[in-house]
Amino acid sequence: MAASDLQKRWGLIVGLRALLMLLAGLYAVIWPGSALAVLVIAGGIILLVDGALGLWSLTFGGAKTGNFWFDVVRNVLAIVTGVLILLSPMLATLLTVWFFVYLVAFQAILVGVMEIAIAIRERAMYAKIWPVLLSGILYVLFGIALLFAPLMSALFLVVFIGVMMILFAIGLFALAWRLYRAKGATA
Repeated sequence: MAASDLQKRWGLIVGLRALLMLLAGLYAVIWPGSALAVLVIAGGIILLVDGALGLWSLTFGGAKTGNFWFDVVRNVLAIVTGVLILLSPMLATLLTVWFFVYLVAFQAILVGVMEIAIAIRERAMYAKIWPVLLSGILYVLFGIALLFAPLMSALFLVVFIGVMMILFAIGLFALAWRLYRAKGATA
């Protein structure tokens, strides 16, 4: 009897998690720009709290690592960055998005160029060279597309993550239902 009640409780908890994930996924799909801004603001809050707790632990908590000034500078920078993000969340969102999208774009272009160069240089090792060349060309084109539309790329990624959250929530709902309906182990 107790095992059945426990499974029902776990089923309700998993169902609540699925509901929250479904709502977050729908929010990301319907309002991707707003969801992106919320993520950046949450990051700013985390940086602010992390820096404050880090300084507190250095001062009162006895957290001595041997790199005192490094820890102080790191925590102060976390606080400053968190405050700047919270003071101007829209600017912080745009800068964060552009930075990460450009980072991925340059990486994709570099990987594509390297694949093409290696495939051409070592073409004798490949039975068919065209799949490797095509892969390299697609990497380069993907990187160039990211460079020309960084904000659109970030919004697409948020929508993609939202869709994945919705699909995962459906799986969690199924698990929650199975847990809730499961019979307890009989003794």
